[in-house]
Amino acid sequence: MSERLRVGIVGCSGYTGGEVLRLLLDHPRVEVTQVTSEREAGKFAYFAHPNLRGRTSLKFRSAKQVEAADLLFLCLPHGMAQTQVAHYAELAPRIVDLSADFRLKDPERYARWYGKPHGAPEWIERFAYGLPEFEREALKSTSFVSGVGCNATASNLALKPLVDAGLLDTSRPPIVDLKVGSSEAGNKANAGSHHPERSGVVRSFSPVGHRHSAEVEQQLGLEGVQLSVTSVEMVRGVLATAHAWVRPGTLTKELWKAYRACYGSEPFVRLVKDRSGIHRFPEPKILAGSNYADVGFELDERSGRVVSLCAIDNLMKGAAGSAVQSMNLMCGFEETAGLGFPGLHPC
Repeated sequence: MSERLRVGIVGCSGYTGGEVLRLLLDHPRVEVTQVTSEREAGKFAYFAHPNLRGRTSLKFRSAKQVEAADLLFLCLPHGMAQTQVAHYAELAPRIVDLSADFRLKDPERYARWYGKPHGAPEWIERFAYGLPEFEREALKSTSFVSGVGCNATASNLALKPLVDAGLLDTSRPPIVDLKVGSSEAGNKANAGSHHPERSGVVRSFSPVGHRHSAEVEQQLGLEGVQLSVTSVEMVRGVLATAHAWVRPGTLTKELWKAYRACYGSEPFVRLVKDRSGIHRFPEPKILAGSNYADVGFELDERSGRVVSLCAIDNLMKGAAGSAVQSMNLMCGFEETAGLGFPGLHPC
């Protein structure tokens, strides 16, 4: 086997950083040489990620102590990577950033959705969008990969077959209802994540105007897509229920053709549409810890409304899993390397 890629994870004490570390510890072509955390510096990585006890002896260091590496994963809060990208690019020729900083390709769109000008607009065009199902060829030829939004990922994967096949009635923008787990909010406590307040909820927290709408419009080439996000009793997971309208006369067999053409050869997208059984449509629970996205659909031929469903683990396919998959493509590794875990049932 060729020499392993030396990788560092900057901001590794959060949920996505921990997931990147978990995946890379079993990656056949990677050696994680350094992990950082300002608040946990000096402590073992398993102090923040107890599932990794006995799997690694790495200790967190300060970001000021980051050394040269072959590749750096940046798992920093939104807004930080854009202020430090030039510094980290001097330390590593390849970067995978998991934040929102380089997802949007238009600086004006970024300012409109994030409420402030981008801090490094000259870097935006250097980043390929880190969702292989959309930008596989670009990822193979880049040195910089952006993160993806978990809600955007589920929405994009739900709607892509309809867009690619030209079946949408574009006069009626899709509406995507998203049910999401508590880990979306990260590992810093707040009033909404306090257990007595969070437990048992079905709480709408972004009925309109969610920032991930910008990614959906960008990647699908659509305008006016509406995302509505609701917290539910779940730690990991996103279920996107996309309501879209197709051209008059569209039949279910045409949708089958579109979904199979879109995802028939994708290693991490599975079509889930059975006639019976409790798992006949996608659901996030059975995807926990996996990089799979389950996609399904149902058509009301009378009204032309399609309900297109996508379930993912928000920390995996919606973040760390897609990031590692993108790294594999960028570095010429097997695309599925380190990502074979299928999820659990029951769990």
